[in-house]
Amino acid sequence: MKYRNIAGTDIGVSEVGFGLWTVSTGWWGEVDEKKSVNLLRQAYEKGINYFDTADTYGSGLGETILRDAFGHMRDEVVISTKIGYDFYNHTARRGQQERPQDWSEDFIRFALDESLKRLGTDYIDFLQLHNTKMDAVEDDALFALMDEFEAEGKVRAYGVALGPKIGWLEEGVQAMRERGISGVQMIYNLLEQDPGRGLIEAAGETDTSLIVRVPHSSGMLEGHYDENTTFGPNDHRRHRPKEWLIDGLKKVDQLSFLTESGERMLGQAALKFCLASPEVVSTLPNIYGEEQLDEFAAAPDTPDLTDEELRWISDLYEGNFGLEAAGARSQA
Repeated sequence: MKYRNIAGTDIGVSEVGFGLWTVSTGWWGEVDEKKSVNLLRQAYEKGINYFDTADTYGSGLGETILRDAFGHMRDEVVISTKIGYDFYNHTARRGQQERPQDWSEDFIRFALDESLKRLGTDYIDFLQLHNTKMDAVEDDALFALMDEFEAEGKVRAYGVALGPKIGWLEEGVQAMRERGISGVQMIYNLLEQDPGRGLIEAAGETDTSLIVRVPHSSGMLEGHYDENTTFGPNDHRRHRPKEWLIDGLKKVDQLSFLTESGERMLGQAALKFCLASPEVVSTLPNIYGEEQLDEFAAAPDTPDLTDEELRWISDLYEGNFGLEAAGARSQA
């Protein structure tokens, strides 16, 4: 495992982190708390020290699982969580719909204190404002409050997580340029490079660290799908249109050059692509079993992508992997 520091801090995070969405929310199948705790501890044994959750994951379960896994060794792991959604007063499960957000001082102080209780700690290494929209980015009082949390010792560094879905370029860039944040969490991968490329550019100009989630494009870049792949009833990918699967497979077929040497698997190459940008300090692959954990934790020790490979990737992406041209020919 290799490590990189969050900008402006001495917080070293593993290049491969562990996002608790997969093991606490029920969107990747049923949640087994004991198995989740064991998987987290196995991840630590493989060198992963960075664990990312949110107060809304499982309505607090993502945080209590972290406490159960590492409460006895808190200072040996880096914990990030996210706050901003009011799931306390809006308890009904809403599928993948967003709950209301509340950026008031009273609520944010309350939410942070509740997260600290569930995590069993008195500080959070990296606190993120969860899926900030422009109203939050432009809220002076909100970021003054973040500075207060740092001064109080409750937070070592803070930033924003962009979402819920891919996008949010303007919000991310403005937060980096105007708010002095340490980090931004974003979606970025071989198949979905925008707006990530613009965020990477802004991060380089502002000395902001980036954390990448969905580096495998919801599993597409793990290399295990085919056109007959189906997903279980509790798997969020079940709701995606068939075209997502078919088009994704056509793109993945064109990335075979990344694995021809036999020195890395596709899932590892996908992580190395994200880490090719020095602004990216950690990646959060979807780890939901030992097989994924073993493969992804080993990714930093596989060969870096070469300049030539990165050029090929860029050319393929700019040409939409030839799919638009193929579609035009089929309609002619």
